[in-house]
Amino acid sequence: MRTVYTRVRSAMTPPMADHRPALRVALGLAVPGVALLAAGRPDLIIYAVFGAITGMYGRTDTRRRRFAHQTQGGLILVLGVAIGVALADSHVAPAVLVIAAVAFATVGSVVTDYLALKPEGPFYGVFALGAIATVPAGRVAPSSAILICAATALLAVLLGILDAPRGSEPATRLPVPDVRDVLLHASRYAIAITAAGAAGVALGIDHANWAIAAAAGPLAAADASGRIKRGIHRLAGTLIGLVVAAVLLVPHHHAVALGFFTPLIMLMTDLAKPTSPLNLLTYRGLDTIIGVTAAIAVALLLPGRERAAT
Repeated sequence: MRTVYTRVRSAMTPPMADHRPALRVALGLAVPGVALLAAGRPDLIIYAVFGAITGMYGRTDTRRRRFAHQTQGGLILVLGVAIGVALADSHVAPAVLVIAAVAFATVGSVVTDYLALKPEGPFYGVFALGAIATVPAGRVAPSSAILICAATALLAVLLGILDAPRGSEPATRLPVPDVRDVLLHASRYAIAITAAGAAGVALGIDHANWAIAAAAGPLAAADASGRIKRGIHRLAGTLIGLVVAAVLLVPHHHAVALGFFTPLIMLMTDLAKPTSPLNLLTYRGLDTIIGVTAAIAVALLLPGRERAAT
């Protein structure tokens, strides 16, 4: 029993190195979040959330490489938010959102593979695009929404520089990925997101952008087995997160919800576009099942060669 307990504890405990980037992301969101709350605009925090995600990039890199990777990641996030704002302001049909997400993810997959960004893949940019595209237009000027995201991303980059480990840059350059592998990987995103988004729209499920995000999440893994495992982990993690969200959001424990990723995103969605918490939970669960199913199906159909982890 002691051995089993030790293994479970080891698997569930994050490495010590993960605490510093987590604190940076939290601080990067806390500053604009408090400012927006003080201004009486909690509905705009969703734009800051995606800017703060910039702090997740380059978490173990030295200063120069972290600056480059966080800048690149921040630009992808701001672009995703900008496209989402434009789609929301144009009142586009859900099908147009799916097409935009497919195009963004396909191009983003190629770009992130060549830049060797970590976290891998275009997931966060796609997530930003879809989530922001569903925010009702007219709450704030599009330029102001983009500025909130960009300013938060800049804060995240500055925090990353200040907290970067001191040391010499590695002498070896990052390997250039094979063109065929990059294109095959991009095609997985295109197929999975098309399938998930189309299914969500066809079934008439609200917040089909979550199905798109759920399909994009698992595909960053280096091989088919890893993609399937990530899909299962994402499904399980989201379902657990929904339980936490139900406990926190239904009785309106919003302050506590900010400490958990799934409740945080759902709270930001609810603040920007208020709806019944139970409906929100149901939509998120159904969309996650659709997206993960699409991702696993594509992982099985297009396994490809194993990609080297960067």
